[in-house]
Amino acid sequence: MNLSMLATAVAVEGRKAAASRVLTSTAVLLTVGVAALAAATTAAADGGDGQLAAKLGPLAAAGGWPAVLNVATQVTAAAGLLAFGVGLSWMFGREFTEGTITGLFGLPVTRPALAAAKLVVFLLWAAATATALTVAVALAGTAVTRQAPQPADWAGLGRLLALAVMTAALAVPAAWAATLGRGLLPAIATIVALMAVTQIIVVVGAGGGWFPPAAPALWALSPTTVGAAELLFAAVFPAAFSVLTLHAWHRLQLDR
Repeated sequence: MNLSMLATAVAVEGRKAAASRVLTSTAVLLTVGVAALAAATTAAADGGDGQLAAKLGPLAAAGGWPAVLNVATQVTAAAGLLAFGVGLSWMFGREFTEGTITGLFGLPVTRPALAAAKLVVFLLWAAATATALTVAVALAGTAVTRQAPQPADWAGLGRLLALAVMTAALAVPAAWAATLGRGLLPAIATIVALMAVTQIIVVVGAGGGWFPPAAPALWALSPTTVGAAELLFAAVFPAAFSVLTLHAWHRLQLDR
């Protein structure tokens, strides 16, 4: 797989992604949903909703930007994994469900190059979505608090952006599952299972910082509780599944 071949594949996959209603609608729903939920929840808590404030915890009692960022971070950690997982499931799974995988065997571009291109385009789309989400939360937070972000709030927005990007990377197992399962449903089921296991580990408190899907969210909520080693270990997780995905595409056969 050379760079010229990869660049060609990225251009083709980029055009597919740009024309995709699935990726566009997923990005819009995630961006608007997180911003709207953070703003609405903070406004309700600031308005004296005691039950809601109790559910949100100490940050809700402070109100303002801390509440906005707390809600946005928690929602992004959960909904982001599902949204990015759906997007990646579509990018890989559609080739099997729509029967276009057969035509890929006749292209001069190798199958690992095609898989790598899909991952590159996915990460570009995810980065753009993460940026839009962060901007939307910043605007929503300014509107609901009627205050411009302070330095601490900008730092929180920076962590939110990093969380969204890292969450997208953690959805890479969906690409591997879509390849092995030859469709969308195995990939989406993998993401749902990953979300469930993550929630259980976080609630139980069984070393969540060392569980890759949980580490970014825990770090974004409380940077002092998760160290650099844990974040680095979390980065190995998507890298390993990227290698597995490329290997699966290398061994892909038409008779299965």
